[in-house]
Parts: sequence; C-alpha cells; structure tokens
Amino acid sequence: MENILANYNWELTPLIILAGFVAGGINTVAGSGSVVTLSMLSFLGLPSTIANGTNRIGVLFQSFTAYRTYRQHNEIPINTPVLLTIIAGALVGTQIAVEINERMMNLCIGVLMIGLLFLVLRKPKEWLKKQKSEPANWSNFVRYGIFFLIGIYGGFIQAGVGILLLSAFILGEGFTLIQSNGMKQLVVLAYNIFSLSIFLYYGQVNWVYGLLLAVGQVFGAYLAARFATRHPKANIWIRYLLVVILLVSIVRFLWLGLA
Repeated sequence: MENILANYNWELTPLIILAGFVAGGINTVAGSGSVVTLSMLSFLGLPSTIANGTNRIGVLFQSFTAYRTYRQHNEIPINTPVLLTIIAGALVGTQIAVEINERMMNLCIGVLMIGLLFLVLRKPKEWLKKQKSEPANWSNFVRYGIFFLIGIYGGFIQAGVGILLLSAFILGEGFTLIQSNGMKQLVVLAYNIFSLSIFLYYGQVNWVYGLLLAVGQVFGAYLAARFATRHPKANIWIRYLLVVILLVSIVRFLWLGLA
C-alpha cells in the first residue's frame, strides 16, 4: 500500500473521482456505468484484470448508497431465491475472471462492450418503459437459469449487468422500473461482496484507485437515485454519453488484446 501511495500521481485525483461520479449516476439510473470506470482504470495503466477487481470497490459502495436511497422512497421487493441464484453465478464468473490471462481479458472486455453498444443503440429502455403487471410465464428451470447466467456475467465483468438485470426483473418478474432498479442495487451489492473478496485473495485490487472511484460513485449514486425517484425518464441523457465511451473503450481494449 505504501509503494502504491508513493508512486501515485495526486493530480489525477479529481479526474478519478469525476469518473466515479459519472459511473455511479449511470449505474443507478440504468446500467453500464462500469464502462466509465474500467476505461478510466485502463487509461491510468492498470492491467485489465486488476482494473476489473479494483472496479468492484466503488460498485460496492455505490450499490449500498443507491439501494438505501431507493428504499427510502419506494417499497422494494426482495426475491431471496433469485438473489441467491445470481450470487452463485457471480462466484463462477469471478473465478473465471481471476484466472484468465491479460490478453484474453482485454479481448473479452472489447467484445462484450460491442454487445453493450448494440443494446444501447437499440434503445432497450423503450420497451422497459412498458411496465408489466404480471411476471412472464417461465418455468423455474428457465427462470433460474437466466438469473444464474446473469450472475456469471456480473461476476466476470460488471459492465452492462444492470441492463440485463432490469430486463429480467421487469419482463420476467413483473416489477416496475423503480422496483427493478432497487432490486438491481441489492443484487449487485450482494454478489460483489463475494466477488471483491475473491479479487482481493488473488491480489487483483488497487485500493487507492478503487477508493477514489468509490468516493465519486457514492455521490453519483445518491444524487441519481434521488433524481430517478422523481423523474422516471432520467436515464435518457446517458445513452449518448455511453455510446461515446463505449466506442473509445472498444478500440482500446481490442487493440490491447490483439497487439
């Protein structure tokens, strides 16, 4: 820790906190905010494997803050079997993430971000606005299978899991958008407690960068959650920001993976 502090460029602090603030707001209102933090950590020179673990510190604090804020204004349903299923999947995904090599991780992040860009450009929130009153008629095998796969994805790479969770909760469980956002924060908080522990065990966490991002993410999450509870259309503005960040990140991670 002392070596990290000694080599740290403190002039970067405002920029790192700002990146965390933006990511916290995006994650709270919709999803994919980790695209911002992963990109920032990569540009700061962290290997993608360590960036992936470091990113979980801010996500943990941000999710806790956002969930508490949602709970103060809304009744958030808690589905324990679904929660445990996602945690189980996240354990598998995190284990894959800590064992994969650097080049392959860069390629995976780049390819997954291409998929996220497709989702953002297709405006998934347009059909998420149609809040269903009845859950989908899924069998338990399909239902828990979907949530287990989402857990694997979230454990492997946090970026974009929010969109998947919102889709599953609204279309599959019949939650409203506000309820789904609240449940999403609880799920992300729960599984990242375990994911961060695994990353720490394998030494793939930079505490200085992670805690600075967390400062920004907490404030971003708090303000975004308060705003979202009063303005359901608060997620519209982030689409354009995400497109730009995704395009830059795709080029960078694919270049690192193919170089």
